[in-house]
Amino acid sequence: MSLDSLRKDLVSAVDSMTGELLQLSHAIHADPELALEEFRASARLADGVRANGIPVTREAFGLPTAYAAEFGKAGGPVVAILSEYDALPGVGHACGHNVIATVGYGAAMALAKLGSALPGVVRYLGTPAEERHGGKELMARHGAFQGADAAMMIHPSNMNLMTMPCIAVSDVEAVYHGFAAHASAMPHRGLNALDAVVTAYQAIAQLRQHIRSSERIHGIITDGGLAPNIVPERAACRFYIRAATMDELDPLKARVRACFEAGALASGCRLELNWGAADYLDLKTNWPMAEVYERNAKALGREFFPLKDIPPGFAGSTDMGNVSHRVPSIHPMLAVAPVGVIIHNPEFAQWAASDRGDAAVIDGAKSLALTALEAMADSSLMNAVRSDFEATAELSRLAVDKVSHDHEHACGCR
Repeated sequence: MSLDSLRKDLVSAVDSMTGELLQLSHAIHADPELALEEFRASARLADGVRANGIPVTREAFGLPTAYAAEFGKAGGPVVAILSEYDALPGVGHACGHNVIATVGYGAAMALAKLGSALPGVVRYLGTPAEERHGGKELMARHGAFQGADAAMMIHPSNMNLMTMPCIAVSDVEAVYHGFAAHASAMPHRGLNALDAVVTAYQAIAQLRQHIRSSERIHGIITDGGLAPNIVPERAACRFYIRAATMDELDPLKARVRACFEAGALASGCRLELNWGAADYLDLKTNWPMAEVYERNAKALGREFFPLKDIPPGFAGSTDMGNVSHRVPSIHPMLAVAPVGVIIHNPEFAQWAASDRGDAAVIDGAKSLALTALEAMADSSLMNAVRSDFEATAELSRLAVDKVSHDHEHACGCR
């Protein structure tokens, strides 16, 4: 069967699943679950895989809300297609992970409908905890991407982009332990943990004046005490620290740590630093595969914003970055909302289940499925994919080695 014929079959397969896909997207959207708590979303997706006659493993690769399925022609290229489905606190699916989840599912199930004509292997993975904890990195440490030749997913946005501008990030919680006392009768007997947090917060605010334009430090106070008339015995804050690469992130983490230590020193409180289980790496886009994706999405009527016109500093972070340094990967952006709508805002959550969001589900599933098919069927493309990845393979190996061992260090600073 010709590649053109298979492409038409894929598009028809996604069209035939339109009702199922939109129902799934809306169900996940209406029932948001936080990182590592996505039991209902992962069950909906895994049950759909099983209903298509494909065996699926729940609690895959060490995470309770992950799943994995694999099918296709043994010996052919192995392409991993990813779904993520966690939501944000307070604003639900304001990052549009209901769309991400359904696009990955739709692409994988459409490829499954090719049956024996599928020219390679699809590894369909449910990857939880992208918003926090770095689920993909944790799964990678358990072998989720071993043997894969490529990996792909899409992310919702307010514009269509060939790739997502991404930088590295580290997550840290600072907890200060002081001593409670009556705030009026005997304040001299207390050690104010909230003062420690405020001092550290102010120190970080001053540090932000003297960092690179590509770096970001931002956080919130998560615990400020129990009552105004009790000297706070415990206070805590949580910060994200971002830099262009791991090499730039490490020294910035050390500078932020010094700010936390200043809070402890000034207040007399004890500092407890809890670094996240995994830093997120910058995204290493595989350009030959990204170009194929863009071509496929354009054929569906999608218009792309030029990467060269993206404003400086416009960047987020994703644990797909960790995958991209292990396996040739793409992580394009798909518009679900008008340009003026900002992500991580309640308005974006509304658009993720709108007609535009629904159109992104269908276009995304088709574009990913067509790109995966081409990667499997076109040996010259796969050679170009591998060559592009290998050009910086040593740098990627060093980055993966560094981030894989971060959990062995108290602060991740070396």
